Amino acid sequence: MIEALVNAFRIPDLRKKILFTLAIIALYRVGAHIPVPGVDPGAVSEIVQSQAALGLLNLFAGGALQNFAIFSLGIMPYITSSIIMQLLQAVIPTLERWSKEGEAGQRKITQTTRYLTLAIGLVESVGLLTVFQQPISNGGLGIQFDWITRIAIVISLMAGTAFIMWLGELITQRGVGNGMSLIIFASIVARFPATLVSSITLGEWYGTAILLIMSLVVVAAVIFMERGQRRIPVQYAKRVVGRRVYGGVGTYIPLKVNGANVIPIIFASSILLFPATIANFFPTVAWLKSFSNALSGGWLNITLYAVFIIFFTYFYTALVFNPVDLADNLRKNGGFVPGVRPGKQTETYIENVLNRITLPGAIFLAAIAVLPQILFTFQSSASPLLKTFGGTSILIMVGVALETMTQLESQLKMRHYDGFFK
Repeated sequence: MIEALVNAFRIPDLRKKILFTLAIIALYRVGAHIPVPGVDPGAVSEIVQSQAALGLLNLFAGGALQNFAIFSLGIMPYITSSIIMQLLQAVIPTLERWSKEGEAGQRKITQTTRYLTLAIGLVESVGLLTVFQQPISNGGLGIQFDWITRIAIVISLMAGTAFIMWLGELITQRGVGNGMSLIIFASIVARFPATLVSSITLGEWYGTAILLIMSLVVVAAVIFMERGQRRIPVQYAKRVVGRRVYGGVGTYIPLKVNGANVIPIIFASSILLFPATIANFFPTVAWLKSFSNALSGGWLNITLYAVFIIFFTYFYTALVFNPVDLADNLRKNGGFVPGVRPGKQTETYIENVLNRITLPGAIFLAAIAVLPQILFTFQSSASPLLKTFGGTSILIMVGVALETMTQLESQLKMRHYDGFFK
């Protein structure tokens, strides 16, 4: 691996991309420490640490929320808008047509995603401001800002969201890897040193050591599942066009075991945290507060969390992978699965294979997500390391690292260098 990194820096073009990516990430981390005007970051930090929903948002923002920095919303508004656009492509004919128009249609989808990101950023900015203005007894700051300060805070947060979106797109276009994924990766990794020191300071040496060993096991399991795939063999018939013969070669369709990646966990978390978020806006409604408390912890929360993850794994996989289109494209290009008739039978065969391999991926995601919560249930005092870095964080970090290394691998192979994977 060290040799592969050295080879990457030997290539001028690749070296510039890596240094550019690191510079953009460093600029992003600077913005996570610039507070918005008119707010005490110390008071905000106490509120963020006491609420699960804000704590999750703070993790994905790289600690910017506890500083109430201009990057407090992080990249999550863009991730949310991207997921919404993917879902809408299945129900809105115009978006579905754009997705099939190539580069021109993709530009339209990207532009619409940007506008939707700003809209979501506006809603989240107003929501954070409303939560922090609540009385101290209801988990707020107890400060009523004047209208100029409110407008300044909302504009600062929206500008920070737009700037992060631009940084992510710069990394994707001129750097290495997917910019949005790398920003989330940097946000999570940035919280690791302080959390590790906090765990050791509290005297939890043995617990921290055990958690680190467990994390290594989880990393190995995540790598195994992320690289796992089911290869469906495909054969193409020979075609004679003029004096040339096309086809007659064999290939395969790779179906990932964990094709949905971390998206089902994000969906499930959002649904379970939604009642608590609404309860913060209406603190006087007793039944809503009781309902949100029941879903915020305990075995009911763990059970629903696992069920939602399995459901959304199947839902999202079916949404992004269409066996009907795949079977139709194979038939049009003269391809077929050996032993399976083209058309409807090929569609049914691919759908059955996809359903079978999605089940272990869904169970794995559910186990990774609920394992830390089960440990919370049996431990009276959980380590800060376990609270902050659960299976979801490890899954995101390993997935992004593998994706980036795969891109570097392809760049090195193009220049006849050995890559990371042997």
